[in-house]
Amino acid sequence: MKQIIVFAGTTEGRLLSEWLSGEGLKVLACVATEYGSLLMKDQEHLEVRQGRLTRDEMKLLFQREEQPLVLDATHPYAAEVSENIRTACESAGCEYLRLIRSANHAHEIPLNTEAPGMDMQGGEPAEQEQTENNCVTVGSVKEAADWLAETKGRILVTTGSKELHYFTGIPNYQERVYARVLATPEVVTHCRELGFTGKHLICMQGPFSKEMNTAMLRQFDASWMVTKESGKEGGFDEKLEAAKEAGAKVVLVRRPPEQKGVSVEEGIALLRERFSLETYPTLSAGKREENAGNKVILAGIGMGTPETMTKEVWEAFQKADCILGAGRMLESFQALGKPMLNAYDPDKMTAYVREHPEYKRIAVALSGDVGFYSGAKRLIGAFEQEGLSVELMPGISSVAYLCGRLRIAWEDVKLMSIHGRKGNLIGAVRENLRTFTLLGGKDNAEALCRELLYYGMDQVTVYIGERLHYQEERITKGTPGELLGQSFDGLCAALIENPDYKGRTPSCIPDEEFVRGKAPMTKSEIRCLSVAKLELCRDSLVYDIGAGTGSVSVEMAFQVPEGTVWAIEKEREACKLIGENCKKFQVSNVEIREGTAPEALADLPAPTHAFIGGSSGNLKEILELLLEKNPKIRVVINAVTLETIGETAQCLKELPFAGIETVQVQMAKGKTLGRYQLMMGQNPVYIFTAEGRGL
Repeated sequence: MKQIIVFAGTTEGRLLSEWLSGEGLKVLACVATEYGSLLMKDQEHLEVRQGRLTRDEMKLLFQREEQPLVLDATHPYAAEVSENIRTACESAGCEYLRLIRSANHAHEIPLNTEAPGMDMQGGEPAEQEQTENNCVTVGSVKEAADWLAETKGRILVTTGSKELHYFTGIPNYQERVYARVLATPEVVTHCRELGFTGKHLICMQGPFSKEMNTAMLRQFDASWMVTKESGKEGGFDEKLEAAKEAGAKVVLVRRPPEQKGVSVEEGIALLRERFSLETYPTLSAGKREENAGNKVILAGIGMGTPETMTKEVWEAFQKADCILGAGRMLESFQALGKPMLNAYDPDKMTAYVREHPEYKRIAVALSGDVGFYSGAKRLIGAFEQEGLSVELMPGISSVAYLCGRLRIAWEDVKLMSIHGRKGNLIGAVRENLRTFTLLGGKDNAEALCRELLYYGMDQVTVYIGERLHYQEERITKGTPGELLGQSFDGLCAALIENPDYKGRTPSCIPDEEFVRGKAPMTKSEIRCLSVAKLELCRDSLVYDIGAGTGSVSVEMAFQVPEGTVWAIEKEREACKLIGENCKKFQVSNVEIREGTAPEALADLPAPTHAFIGGSSGNLKEILELLLEKNPKIRVVINAVTLETIGETAQCLKELPFAGIETVQVQMAKGKTLGRYQLMMGQNPVYIFTAEGRGL
């Protein structure tokens, strides 16, 4: 039997649960997500229940636990959940106490009473109101999305994933909107299904500092930040300050009308009196107050030797109470005699800091520079979650050091990393004179040389840098063929020079340049127009359904250097042709899937775009699956026969598509016969373009 049930949907709810159970009270903490349960400390007298409960399930739970005291510490915007808890308490005969997070910022900032052009009562457009305030207010997330649909500029959305679908109604949302959400598998899957992928999906746990918010707004060049009135505990003040500093405007979703309740501070006083508790929890600012004054310095240590560290960085380690870092990065600090932790994982680092509150100044050693493929991005959020102040100190990056040793300016070098990440390195080498990359793990120097040779880049020069600035430093130069078979460190850096680099993105590739075989091929001019109609982005994930020779796949691969093309083809011989053409044109970001659509698409990642050149009679089923994977997908369909033209028009009419466009194209190409030029007509092609309406 539990004495207290806490609906712990907020930081203060979680810390209240831990405080009460730490005092010996039997507590059941109810959280909605797996992430919420992972945040809870494992301690005696505390049981954590994960999952969303209906009103009836709440009532049964309260009755089974024999009418405990129920604390409602859910989010201020979870009005429906709060109402269910309150009603279930009444039905089960439980005492209900609503803890209200204060909104103590409201009087400090100038807020509009409503968003310009929006009647907040009825939702109908009102007369446009001009304002110079940095913040406009709306009544709901839907109203925020509707209002932003009429604006221009990029948008950082910080209101979570639950109502993210409203933003898919914004024109070109996949380019304009950046969503910051929790890093849980179910949230990521949900967001990807909505069409938020790549750099437009930021998975992190808050609250965030002003510096972090400012950096994000500037990184994405955001004109707007959407936020809720989440109070001090939710990092609201930091968001406002960051928006002001970054020159962005805030779209504020007002709190719903609050039910009767008490402030968190008043609730603590009532609980102390009722259960005769002597201690006070630190709740008003989460762990910020608990660790007030503590500081973490994330420092780039260059190549890892004292000589390659800046004076500022070296002094930071000298003054630190403890030093954290991975492997050999700690070697240079042994003589300082400081406590050390050999770790790279943020969870291990933060756990160590929690276990040692006596360490007020913590220095974290990061190789190279903190701004170049560094672990700093992950660590900032982890340490700020613990309420610690975080400072970044730059160091000498591996690219700057290696280029310096080679006497090469790195201002025009394409920067890449395939150490623990996927990247289109072949595309970068194909289009740039010089490409730098970090290597590690299975993507080591040998794998790099093999891939370069496979794609016909045997003429490039590769520099491999190992143990840079250490006594055993080695920089090896050679062609991929010369370096293949040599032994290199598992973690090293490479600079690739390609004297035959293209320097451009190919388009409208002549038909005769492709390996043809017997597979059908979309002709050059039709292919170029079809790909243009897709409106691809650099990081798009595209399906080419009925890929044939792969000519469209190759053309699209050039347009999405940071994305992926999935070529789906049912004929085995055609799949081999696709592979040959990808090899010939040096595109490594095409994945080939042999099979018939839609079955062959079932387990593929959700696409942002799809080109359908052949459907094998399954067009409607294919389109239904595409819409299921991404309700806002953009599709281009080519049709030649009258039957396919009619079927396509009917499918686009019946299914939830918008912006349907049909273009009929008939091409004629000149052919020399004797001393005459004759125009040889080609079959007319219908190009259908459409975009899913969304949820």
